[in-house]
Amino acid sequence: MSERIDGRKNDELRPIKIKLGVVKSADGSCYLEWGRNTVIATVHGPRPIFPKHLADSERSVIDYKYRMAPFSVTERKSPVPAKRDKEISLVSGNALESVILIEKFPNTVIDIDAMILSADAGTRVAALTAATLACADAGLPMRGLVSAVSAGRANGDHILDLTKEEEDAEDAVDTAIAVLMPQKEIVLLQMDGHVEKDEWKKIISMGIAGSEKIYELQKKALLEKYPIDGDINEWNFKNCKFWKCNFKNERRKKTRW
Repeated sequence: MSERIDGRKNDELRPIKIKLGVVKSADGSCYLEWGRNTVIATVHGPRPIFPKHLADSERSVIDYKYRMAPFSVTERKSPVPAKRDKEISLVSGNALESVILIEKFPNTVIDIDAMILSADAGTRVAALTAATLACADAGLPMRGLVSAVSAGRANGDHILDLTKEEEDAEDAVDTAIAVLMPQKEIVLLQMDGHVEKDEWKKIISMGIAGSEKIYELQKKALLEKYPIDGDINEWNFKNCKFWKCNFKNERRKKTRW
């Protein structure tokens, strides 16, 4: 297996650092460093939704916003959300919507914000990975965690977790894949580029394997803050086992909606 420009193997992730609860004013938050990407994700809610005609009597509304700070890239970015930001917000919000048990919080909104502080390819998957941990930190009941990663092709090789230089290769194919873990259900899939069917299967397999690695890092971050006996599974998430002794769970019982 060949080495890449940064010395990684083709199936190796960039270094990842995760810390929960970094924004004290939020119900849940996550700080994530992924290579040269830096992300802060926050969760506020569930809370009453205004104007009230936007409310859904059967579920909560997920308002996910992906944004890049003006200083996140070399050439200053406009603070006004671009078409790309809106597209990523939509598809990522849909992914989280399929995971959070929104039917438990009718007539409310859950605000999820992911801010990219520094960018070097794969920001949408880094933001989604951080956002799902912020949701867990907020004590939201979920079916599991969304573990996201990029996989694709560059310079003739199939690779995991592309950098900006690899995304800019002449033969580049970049696929963002998000998997609901531990069920291994794909909840987001986007691709830039063209591949043959056999190549596509290899890229998807590499992406799912990479998502499993991300899931292990997410579990480690959760267990560092919320120790429990045994491993993390779907039951833990649905029943908010991590937060039984957390003040956020008690505050939520006082129903603000």
